Amino acid sequence: MKLNFNQLGNHLEKSLQPVYFISGDEPFQLDESVSMIREAAKAQGFTEREVYHVDRSFDWDQLTYSADSMSLFATRKIIELRIPGAKPGDKGSKALVAYTSQLPEDTLLLIVSGKLDSSQTRSKWFKAIDGVGATLAVWPLEIQQLPGWLKQRMQLRGLQPTEDALTILAEQVEGNLLAADQELEKLRMLYGECEITAEMVVDAVSDSARFDAFALVDVALQGDPVRVSRILHGLKNEGEDVLHILGALMYQLRMLEKMSQAVANGQQLEQVFSQYRIWDKRKIVLSAGLKRHGLKRWQAFLLVAGRIERMCKGLATGKPWDELLQLVLRIAGTALFPLTAEQIATN
Repeated sequence: MKLNFNQLGNHLEKSLQPVYFISGDEPFQLDESVSMIREAAKAQGFTEREVYHVDRSFDWDQLTYSADSMSLFATRKIIELRIPGAKPGDKGSKALVAYTSQLPEDTLLLIVSGKLDSSQTRSKWFKAIDGVGATLAVWPLEIQQLPGWLKQRMQLRGLQPTEDALTILAEQVEGNLLAADQELEKLRMLYGECEITAEMVVDAVSDSARFDAFALVDVALQGDPVRVSRILHGLKNEGEDVLHILGALMYQLRMLEKMSQAVANGQQLEQVFSQYRIWDKRKIVLSAGLKRHGLKRWQAFLLVAGRIERMCKGLATGKPWDELLQLVLRIAGTALFPLTAEQIATN
């Protein structure tokens, strides 16, 4: 039985399978899926839990022994296998097939693994698990799915977000569902159960004592080189990962390049903002950047950002923090040591 994350809650309310296999590379939903299964099992009397971490030295006979042994307290138990590499190997494959061919009573097997490839989902052991239990793969959310996910999570907390609030939240937490959930809890603690507006989101973010990578982008777009320099130094001094800052910047640069392309193709700016669901206050920030730089400049900025990313990964020479400062200052309209097209291409 194949399930997706959105089906899991309803499924667990109706039935409990003897085997669950949860796989994927999105940690928040992976952990939440596992917690939901544990809680549902606990409610049905599965109060004992044995956890095994599978590596190359793991003895798969432990699974057989655990399945055959009686619970110490004569209660139902969960056997939890954690397989980070998602490859059980020959011995593991045989052990899993054997387990599913003769399921022990009062035992739930919960397997948690990394992302599977297509060949693994066609394997004998995976089909055996899918035949007697449930398999669930969790995937990172696409950016267009994030506002809906945020809205659902907020409503569970009694928060009623406006569309503008959802838009700015999605921009701030793209790709990091754990950070998103933490921000939502922060909003609940600050405002209680009520309507959440974009202004409230901005105020909550500004209450944070730390500098923010997205604030850096906005200040650069507004053309304030002094604040750009101060924020970037603040992020560096706080030990922020340069790749994290660069990721936020590249996300914005890609969007600005697409917007600039649309304007170059004859679309009105308001049309473009509507298409990208830009909230009113943010239109001022983006307008300033789009008026300062044309399409070719945004494309050049993306090339420079790509070069900095290669520096961080050891694939190009240079000092990432220094180059990042140069880039955000150029976005703000100030160039200390402009890079030539030849420098970009050869590095």
